[in-house]
Amino acid sequence: MAQELRIVLRNVGKINPEQVDDYLKAGGYKSLEKARSMQPIKVIEEVKKSGLRGRGGAGFSTGQKWLFTYTVNSDEKYVVCNCDEGEPGTYKDRIILENDPHTLLEGMAICAYAVGAKKGYVYVRGEYPSLVDLLNKAASQAKAKGLLEDFDLEIRMGAGAYVCGEETALIESLEGHRGEPRVRPPYPPVSGLWQKPTIVNNVETFANIAPIIEKGASWFAGVGAQSFPGTKVLTLTGDIKNKTFIEVPTDTKVREVIYDFGGGMEDSKPFKAVQIGGTSGAFMPESQLDTSIDFDSMRKAGAALGSGAVFVLNTDRDMVDVVNRIAGFFEHESCGKCAPCREGTMRMQEILDKINSGNGTKKDLQTLEKLGRVMSLSCLCGLGQAAPAPTITAMKYFGAEFAAKLR
Repeated sequence: MAQELRIVLRNVGKINPEQVDDYLKAGGYKSLEKARSMQPIKVIEEVKKSGLRGRGGAGFSTGQKWLFTYTVNSDEKYVVCNCDEGEPGTYKDRIILENDPHTLLEGMAICAYAVGAKKGYVYVRGEYPSLVDLLNKAASQAKAKGLLEDFDLEIRMGAGAYVCGEETALIESLEGHRGEPRVRPPYPPVSGLWQKPTIVNNVETFANIAPIIEKGASWFAGVGAQSFPGTKVLTLTGDIKNKTFIEVPTDTKVREVIYDFGGGMEDSKPFKAVQIGGTSGAFMPESQLDTSIDFDSMRKAGAALGSGAVFVLNTDRDMVDVVNRIAGFFEHESCGKCAPCREGTMRMQEILDKINSGNGTKKDLQTLEKLGRVMSLSCLCGLGQAAPAPTITAMKYFGAEFAAKLR
């Protein structure tokens, strides 16, 4: 792990996360102090020049998003952290917050100053109750020392819905409504929480802000891939020796992640496929392992970086059975608001069940492909749009396994 470059995880194992004084001794809140000595627009320009892009599913320019909210005249603005880490196999936000909660609070406070917000929320997934306690303690300590000044921060817990990882569904949930995505536009930076301008970034994105302000945009822009600079926190699971988390520059190859940092295949069994970005990610065969993990390279390869979950499979795994289980997950987690997702996830699960049990036909494979295209183009949010990706890519690269199970 000596080749790791830790920016987000810079304090992991070095400070006591329950003591704000430890964070202060490590240079914590110096970036917030520096940001407050700058004009808000200068802070936004620095973040924009750094090239930092969202570490969630969309990969949008963080500085540009902040600029949208900054330019809107409103009596109230909000800053929201998305910690609804619902992708199976993903736990990078939990690692960040368990070891260094103040890096999130400082990043949110810098954002609030830059865009003119006085109120912030951290939306934590329902399965992380210990993080809620830790964040409340961290916020109380920061407030007691006057570090946050007039920025009021509140910690909220979700109810366990996967769809609330989508920013507008998260906003609906924060407002006390059923967690369902909104039709966009308008987008949250212009009209979000209670129809006020709202910045929604995830934990890892906010955790990059303090180092950027401290060391400058040019330093950050020089790390990793040019179009998607910085680092990415990855969580390694599946048939891999080192089931752990790492932080590496974004120009690192998938092969390096698996065989260098991951230690290679468990029990020395042959590699079959890797799914990156969580359950909604595409499967990549061995021929694509020399792809860089940056957002654009992954997208060009037909995959996604997403949450950074790296799920490795060996040749013992039945791809039809794997995607059948994934389809069942999406059917369960669909909020049901839009018909393409509500009906599409259900039909995809039914067809895969049929194929997996040996009763499928060639026509079923054609129907899956057509259904996947329709869902990717017509579903309201990222859940439905990405739900077909595991099945479609598995059919593309491991079609023989599907054909072998047909009636």
